[in-house]
Amino acid sequence: MPRTPAPKDRFDDLPVERGRVGAHRAENPRLRGGTVFLWSAIATVALIATGIFGTLIATGRVVPFPAPSGSPAPVATAEPTIDTAYTVLVLNATGESGLANRVRDEILAAGWSEDAVLASEAGADDFELTTVYYPTAEDEGAARGVAELVGATRLVLDDAYQPADDPDARQLAVVLGLDRAETTPTP
Repeated sequence: MPRTPAPKDRFDDLPVERGRVGAHRAENPRLRGGTVFLWSAIATVALIATGIFGTLIATGRVVPFPAPSGSPAPVATAEPTIDTAYTVLVLNATGESGLANRVRDEILAAGWSEDAVLASEAGADDFELTTVYYPTAEDEGAARGVAELVGATRLVLDDAYQPADDPDARQLAVVLGLDRAETTPTP
C-alpha cells in the first residue's frame, strides 16, 4: 500500500536555506541532550542536598528555627560556709613539693580535725587552676567556703573524688594548680 503524504501546512512553505525541510515537527536533537543532562545534574544535586539537610534536621543536629535566647538567667550561688563536717582531700597537681601539706595546714587552722583532711600528690604536675570539686549541688556552699579558704579559682560539681567504699561520705576535693604554686615545674 502506498503511503499517503501528510497534509500541507504553513511550515511546508519555509525557504530551503533555513535548515531542514520536512522535519519541522521534531525537536533539534543536538540541543536536547545537553539540556536534559544539565537539568538532570541540577535535580540530582538538589535531591542530595535536600536529603542531607533533612537527615540533619531529623537527627537533631541542625535546628531550622532555633528559639531566640534571651539574656542568660542569673546563676544562683550558695553562700560560702565553713563546714567542718566534710572531709577534705588535697591533691598537689603542681611540680612544687610540700604544697599539699602547706594547704592542709591552712585547712586545719580553719577548724578541721587532723583525720578529716588528707593531703597527697596528684598524678599530674601541670594542672592550671586550683579547683574545688564537690559531689552534689547541696555541697556548693561548703565548697565555696573551702575555695575561699585555699584561694581556689574554680568550682566543679563532680563526684569523681568521692570515696568508692562509702557513697554517703561528704568529701570535698581540692586540686592545687599552677596558679597556687610558688615555682613552676620544669619540663
